[in-house]
Amino acid sequence: MAKSTTADPRLDLIYRPRRLRSNAVLRDMVRETALGPEDFIYPMFLCEGRKVRHEVASMPGVFRQSVDMALKEMEEALATGVRSVIFFGIPDAKDPLGKEAYAPKGIVQRGVAAAKKAFGADLLVVTDVCLCEYTDHGHCAPVRGGEVLNDAGVLLHCRTALSHAAAGADVVAPSDMMDGRVGAIRESLDEAGFQNVPIMAYSAKYASAFYGPFRDAADSTPQFGDRKSYQMDPANAEEALREVALDIEEGADIIMVKPALPYLDVIRRVKDAFQVPVAAYNVSGEYAMVKAASRLGWLDHDRAMMESLTAIKRAGASIILTYFAKDAARLLRRG
Repeated sequence: MAKSTTADPRLDLIYRPRRLRSNAVLRDMVRETALGPEDFIYPMFLCEGRKVRHEVASMPGVFRQSVDMALKEMEEALATGVRSVIFFGIPDAKDPLGKEAYAPKGIVQRGVAAAKKAFGADLLVVTDVCLCEYTDHGHCAPVRGGEVLNDAGVLLHCRTALSHAAAGADVVAPSDMMDGRVGAIRESLDEAGFQNVPIMAYSAKYASAFYGPFRDAADSTPQFGDRKSYQMDPANAEEALREVALDIEEGADIIMVKPALPYLDVIRRVKDAFQVPVAAYNVSGEYAMVKAASRLGWLDHDRAMMESLTAIKRAGASIILTYFAKDAARLLRRG
């Protein structure tokens, strides 16, 4: 192999990686990770009423909104190329059992029916299956004597998933982290004739500080204690693999890691270990940090947003739940 010659005898390089970075077209050609609007699921908060649209203070650009207003935003999302949403419900009344979560005419159920009527197969509608937004104590299952009851919670999550499927949901996504809920929901859906409704399981959901703005939006902060008895310890990665394996065995079609950015290593380990689609939730705190820093002039908003989402995709996620979905999609479409 011929040696390269340079003006400086100390530099005698055959391979120069910068050659492939010197031209914008070349950089695009050799890019290893492709990000597109079709990768995104856009989270939305549905509340009661009409013509209601209140911005969440800790999440600029994100709104609590009534179904009629949410339909307009879904139309905007579709126009950017974002073809999927996930609904979280904010009921007017809460109770110890979270009854509005599985009410046939609950806020999410009505939102699903309206979205499918308006957009049909053009929009994939995913529903969050959990009780924390609906219980007066803020936990993801019923509580007795300060204990969060796993099996009682599973039964109510089955009822919730069934009510969402009956309303027309395309995918149900249990986020409660109760043991055995994926298998029970799968069995309930199958017995009711919803064999074709996939389950996207929040399989590795960590007890994270990055959920704070979401809890403001959904009014779902626990009224006592915390969720560390059912959400995962941030120090554990092997446990995530066990949780994912259990959910796949129980019938999960898609598994999720949540949050995304502090757990990129977990996303990669899950992707390498299992042959199923991997989703990652770019959660409210991750979103709020970029928004706050950019407003203070400390970060370039668009560059930080796109770098974050690309990192999640590069780590192995094929699906990204993100509040940035519309903004990122607009940038991607502009090229």
